[in-house]
Amino acid sequence: MEKEFEVYIEDNEGNVIVNETMKSQANGFIDLWLPRDKKYHVTISNDGKMVESKLSTFENDGTCITTMQLS
Repeated sequence: MEKEFEVYIEDNEGNVIVNETMKSQANGFIDLWLPRDKKYHVTISNDGKMVESKLSTFENDGTCITTMQLS
């Protein structure tokens, strides 16, 4: 089911990379494309629930993050 989420992503230098409302795909996933070789702080919220996580985009990092769950 498609849902709207507030997505906020900053890099380690404090630059805002994403600050927008995004709609999930029918399977519930959100596609994000981030610049390589950086570390990020991610906050996603929906309907009063929020999740925060750190992720990075270096060569050996995963390209599909499925562990973030709103609580």
